[in-house]
Amino acid sequence: MKKIKVVSVRLKTLTEISLKCYKAADWQGNSALIPKSQVFGQDCDVIKCDAYWISEWFARKEDFDLMISLKKIGWYNPNSGNVEQNFEIIVEHHSPAKISPLENNTIEKLKK
Repeated sequence: MKKIKVVSVRLKTLTEISLKCYKAADWQGNSALIPKSQVFGQDCDVIKCDAYWISEWFARKEDFDLMISLKKIGWYNPNSGNVEQNFEIIVEHHSPAKISPLENNTIEKLKK
């Protein structure tokens, strides 16, 4: 199963208003409705206030009014139910060792 890209959003309140929706308010006074399917738990690394993992595609929508920071990104693993830290892809280039060419590359058994 694919992992879901999530961002940590600092919220003042996250209140359940129905079985399928939360009402969130940030410290700037903005508020938004967030489906429960797009909230992936609390970010326990943040100490000063409450932060929650919200799917990245939902947080980037134009009508999403909450203040977000894309500095803290993670990947939600549906199999384990945990958010894993963001990983960086490092591309390493390997070049094979050069071999000097043979003077005569004929095979005696196969020679006609």
